[in-house]
Amino acid sequence: MSDAQLLRAWADGDKRAGEQLFERHFEAIARFFRNKLPADTQHEDLIQQTFLGCVEARDRFRGDSSFRSFLYAIAHNQLAKHWRSRSRDRVDLKSVSAFDLDPSPSAALARDQDQHQLLLALRRIPLDSQVALELHYWEAMTAAEIGEVLGVPLGTAKTRLRRAKQLLEAELRALDGGLRVEPTGTRLDTWARELKDALFEDPT
Repeated sequence: MSDAQLLRAWADGDKRAGEQLFERHFEAIARFFRNKLPADTQHEDLIQQTFLGCVEARDRFRGDSSFRSFLYAIAHNQLAKHWRSRSRDRVDLKSVSAFDLDPSPSAALARDQDQHQLLLALRRIPLDSQVALELHYWEAMTAAEIGEVLGVPLGTAKTRLRRAKQLLEAELRALDGGLRVEPTGTRLDTWARELKDALFEDPT
């Protein structure tokens, strides 16, 4: 069954369909939250709220976009709600980073120093930029899909993605963590994708 069929069946009361949808996308949604929250955050609650949000918002999913975009858009909303509930000030994900909101370590773990530096740099750029890059590198999402997640037009999504890469490179240079070579071009692409493979061996 497709994701859309599973969602409809789950909404109609088929719990097994919901379990299948959860199993199919759990690891990716766990990955989405892992490096954007402190290690002591209850990630499981946000994951469950994301999937339940799919059922609640099912009428908005008409199949004209990918289910992944729909699912990540809900996860993005849950992330925003989480941080806004913990802050007295207005939280704008376009300008504030996970590090700004809470500098304590995240639950994400890396295998070596280069990967650790990349994780730190990701957490120091604005959250929407971090979301865009992680969806691009780790989930192979297109600019159009990323735009749907962030709720912006395609042109804006492309601009934000380019800017996010520039911000990440600047943070990597600022951290001066002994990266092997200057993190530009295809080298940054390679490191980011290697990090996905190493980062979430145990997404729970």
